[in-house]
Amino acid sequence: MSDSCLFCRIVAGEIPATIVDETETTLAFRDINPVSPTHVLIIPKQHVADLDEAVGLDPSIAADVIARCAQIAALEGLADGYRVVINTRRDGGQQVGHLHAHVLGGRPHSWPPG
Repeated sequence: MSDSCLFCRIVAGEIPATIVDETETTLAFRDINPVSPTHVLIIPKQHVADLDEAVGLDPSIAADVIARCAQIAALEGLADGYRVVINTRRDGGQQVGHLHAHVLGGRPHSWPPG
């Protein structure tokens, strides 16, 4: 755990979050600034900075997060489809230095956005 990491502090219960699901290795909670009707973040409980670090340390960390995305989408009733977004580092749009996947759904999405 990193004492200064927002998501580590959520895992530790120091910062409140609306928890959707929890496993031994992952935590899923609602994004406080949703961009879709359903916007859930899935994180590994272990502090890992980004996707590259997770794959370098142990690919099962990334696999746990991705597998959980599909399960959260099912729990949230996203039978018509959903998106999974993982931003990596600053130029990739990552705003919190802890690996996290966004599960977005509840309305049609277009790509590119805009």
